[in-house]
Amino acid sequence: MDNVLSLSTYNLHICSENNFPTAAGLASSASGFACLVYTLSQLYELPVSATELSKIARQGSGSACRSLFGGFVSWQMGSKRDGSDSQALQIASSDHWPELEALICVISDAKKGTSSTEGMQSTVKTSTLLQHRIDNVVPERMKLMTDSILRKDFSKFAELTMKDSNQFHACCLDTFPPIFYLNDTSRAIISVITEYNDKSGECKAAYTFDAGPNAVIYALKQNIPEIINLISKFFPPSRENLTFFSDPFKLFSDRKIGNLPLPANFNENIIPIFPNDSVKQIIHTCVGNGPRVKNDESLLNSDGFPKNLKK
Repeated sequence: MDNVLSLSTYNLHICSENNFPTAAGLASSASGFACLVYTLSQLYELPVSATELSKIARQGSGSACRSLFGGFVSWQMGSKRDGSDSQALQIASSDHWPELEALICVISDAKKGTSSTEGMQSTVKTSTLLQHRIDNVVPERMKLMTDSILRKDFSKFAELTMKDSNQFHACCLDTFPPIFYLNDTSRAIISVITEYNDKSGECKAAYTFDAGPNAVIYALKQNIPEIINLISKFFPPSRENLTFFSDPFKLFSDRKIGNLPLPANFNENIIPIFPNDSVKQIIHTCVGNGPRVKNDESLLNSDGFPKNLKK
């Protein structure tokens, strides 16, 4: 306790670093604020639950409240007018649904023109569709989504995910002036996934887009190689793009992605083949464990400055 009291008198030098695009609609601010709040709670040995910490992280970035947990997390609106009881709760642990995986298709790593905060403030002020969504759609959809996760019902999970993504961007268009987060490549990915599900006779993949053009595709593990192959066929990498897909899960062995046959009856003309590197990178990942302390690594050098500081 004496050490903690002593620490509280020190100034802090905070270094934060992302290994994926920042301010591009991939929740970089959420991860950053979640890590900041979690790290400070660990440093000062605060006897506070992750849910209580989520209330603090939310004030920096709304989505950060969910990032205080691993697994599947629900962001609860709360009932107080000042939002002080808005918090996150874990629905299921990270090992609940190990078959569920995700592909993050990086379409643009540039900073977007309209920030998430600025965009949401404008939408709240001007979109009539948003209020309908808050009052009539979200409460019931949250119940259905929670149930689909607990039952590991991918078909229902996929349907809800895509519908909610569509409606979110409909609210962006309903904003005045309208907000366009999706671009041509984003919409083309939607077409590919829609065709894939249609010809499969079931929902085998789910697209979703946050406040940016980059796609996140959810699928069960056994269908991931087929989806990666689809994306690489319609959005091929250039020969120089060696980081397009690094295959960390060893899915393809000696098979080259993009060379597998298309699913049966798939309409090859659903979209044209896009220019090389329209999708810059595919990041393959699974459900994570949330923030953790890594005592063996530091982002700071021996002088207390960021190791990767650009001079």
